[in-house]
Amino acid sequence: MRLLIVGSLGGQISAATQIAMRHGAKVAHVDTIEQATIALRAGKGADLLMVDARLDIAALIAANEAEHIVVPVVAAGVGIDPMMAARAIRQGAREYISLPPDAELIAAVLAAVCDDDKPMIVEDASMKQVITLADQIAGSDASIMITGESGVGKEVIAHYVHKKSKRRDKPFIAVNCAAIPEHLLESELFGHEKGAFTGAVARRIGKFEEADGGTLLLDEISEMDLRLQSKLLRALQERVIDRVGGAKPVPVNIRILATSNRDMGQMVRAGEFREDLLYRLNVVNLRIPPLRERKDDIAALSHFFIDKYARSNGRPAKRLSKEALTQVLTHTWPGNVRELENAMHRAVLLSNNEDVGADAIRAPDGAPVGIHDATGAAIEAAQEAARHLVGRTVAEVEQDADPRNADALPRQPYACSTHPRHFDPHIAQQVEAIFGRRSAHHSATHRPSCLKRTTTK
Repeated sequence: MRLLIVGSLGGQISAATQIAMRHGAKVAHVDTIEQATIALRAGKGADLLMVDARLDIAALIAANEAEHIVVPVVAAGVGIDPMMAARAIRQGAREYISLPPDAELIAAVLAAVCDDDKPMIVEDASMKQVITLADQIAGSDASIMITGESGVGKEVIAHYVHKKSKRRDKPFIAVNCAAIPEHLLESELFGHEKGAFTGAVARRIGKFEEADGGTLLLDEISEMDLRLQSKLLRALQERVIDRVGGAKPVPVNIRILATSNRDMGQMVRAGEFREDLLYRLNVVNLRIPPLRERKDDIAALSHFFIDKYARSNGRPAKRLSKEALTQVLTHTWPGNVRELENAMHRAVLLSNNEDVGADAIRAPDGAPVGIHDATGAAIEAAQEAARHLVGRTVAEVEQDADPRNADALPRQPYACSTHPRHFDPHIAQQVEAIFGRRSAHHSATHRPSCLKRTTTK
């Protein structure tokens, strides 16, 4: 992780730097907010800014945003000053750290703000196969597509591949293509020249150049628009990029990793993703199984998160009871590792005993986790039905629903099918209880709103 310290920190720069470096951060320092923006613009990237709370944090964030630079900020000030802390948070800082710095507090802030603590915990056989393949290809420069449901740990695998590669001592730069607006993503990736657009007061180095010599992770690349896909394809083929407003290409030496939680083949067939770009990215595919298929990992990750959040919250060491572990293993974890981590954090806070009991394993709304009741079954069936219908035309569904085609109609893998003969009245009752009588009747007898309409001539 790269930390940029801005300002004098009340004479505590040396102490803060040493603590951050002990936790694996690479630390740089500038004196003013203007120098901070200049350094970021020049490609001296940072994952976190630690800014003296006496400086104008709002002006720093505004100057960065004008240059399309987004980096989280934490403020630091001498002593516990509630007024200073409140002002820093109002100006846009995510956290306030009192100085002299506390080692555990800085470590916790670094982990919370930058989410850089990504240990590889693997016990399940299916996941061990993925790691074996990752080890085989890590030393090459081949592009890798990492696929799997949301929350399975795709970025963790990307970090693992980078650390095992020959580029391990060079930058690892991650860009979330889904989180950055389309009109900003091009500048974020490729940089821009002075005057390229309103607010471009100087040249800015993009993530491709920032990652030169290292690894660039394009997270959720399936959300990138087709125009940018064409520019990315050229960068991969020619190993050069064009800054926005630039007059000449810039050579780059990087390895590309990409992630997606969508069916890329289906996107190609739908014309939403370039087939030639997919070939370039998908030299090797690492598919991460969903957590529900990794029972041994569920247990190992649960114990890890229980220990992690007991320590970070100042609680005594805890362990999962036998009943709680059974409940955890029973749950399907649709949110995968991300959901499991949040549930274990919550369990640590809710548990008052040495063992974390089953009563502490709860959803955010307080409902028990791992108990599969009829209402849950109804909701899951409705969601599965919706996924099956999305993208189909009205004509296709009506043909399936025609009783004359019943013999040729395959049974759907869910109770709430589009075919009237397959509609489970028990599910209808559950849907009625949740959404009301009209919704249950409507779902059984009316066209779904997600269907595309076709025009016949």
